[in-house]
Amino acid sequence: MSAGTLSYAVELRTIASPALWAVTVAALSLLLLVDLLITRRPREESVRASVGWSVFYLLLPVLFGCYLWAAHGGGVAAEFFTGFVVEKSLSVDNLFVFMLLLAAFAVPPALARRVLLYGIVGALVLRVVFIWLGAAALQSGTWAFLLFGAILIVTAGKIVKDVLRGGGHEVDISSTRTVRLVRRFVPVTDDYRGSRLVVRERGRLALTPLALAAVAILGTDIVFAVDSVPAVYGVTEDPFLVFATNAFALLGLRALYFVLQGVLTRLRHLNHGLSVILAFIGVKLVLHWAHGVWAWVPEIPTLASLGVILSVLVVVTVTSLLANRRDRARAASARPEPVGEPAGER
Repeated sequence: MSAGTLSYAVELRTIASPALWAVTVAALSLLLLVDLLITRRPREESVRASVGWSVFYLLLPVLFGCYLWAAHGGGVAAEFFTGFVVEKSLSVDNLFVFMLLLAAFAVPPALARRVLLYGIVGALVLRVVFIWLGAAALQSGTWAFLLFGAILIVTAGKIVKDVLRGGGHEVDISSTRTVRLVRRFVPVTDDYRGSRLVVRERGRLALTPLALAAVAILGTDIVFAVDSVPAVYGVTEDPFLVFATNAFALLGLRALYFVLQGVLTRLRHLNHGLSVILAFIGVKLVLHWAHGVWAWVPEIPTLASLGVILSVLVVVTVTSLLANRRDRARAASARPEPVGEPAGER
């Protein structure tokens, strides 16, 4: 068997016409502009408003999926919904890292949503770059499926390793190193100056800690893109669907952060589930490559993938809740009983 047989180019097909691309990008830009206007004035995010925006951003992909079903059939819609569930799961896990970064830079609650918006915009830009690179890799040969599969399997192994050593959601926050490095070249103010990233101080420009926090989140976005783009390419090879799933998953991330802020720490088994999902999609990619070389190798259908992913998420949610309940019961039983006075001394 020749090397060319093992690495034939993939013809990427897309459902998107130039008009659909234009409408999607325009709608996305409009939503980001609205978000930017909403976060223009520093103030704390209310839970009620966050819930409303979260519901809105969950309805958007549902409506878009219904459009895909009507216009392009159930197969395309299934690919979109599966990719969206994968990306949303990964984005929820990313919120843990955002929580750590905001705490490390002591970002005031009134400025948190602005920093998150910067992170989301940066993530979208990086996703576009990685999606384009992924499409180019697939067009150059099916070796890209092996590469993507290996990335996901290695990532799954790293997550399991972190979980086993008790560092499930720890992240190497290089905030102090970033501050030292940036201050060598650019002055940095000692305090926040509202939502401003750059101010003029003593006759020269200086960055604010808000700018450093935004840069730190942008740096973590690069790591997230390395995992998420191969994961969704394991569901669909359509670059438009890859972009749409990433965009819809990221759009509501700012509002979802404030809704889940008190819940995130309770999902103690989320990383266990994400490691299983990433490993599963990695194996799916390897099987997809092998099926193109040896037709007898089975492939995993999209609907089966969706079923596995949803099942894993349900299981880890239930086990997390049960573990939390068990810990509360143990803590209650470990409390010393109050000692009452003897009956004769009353």
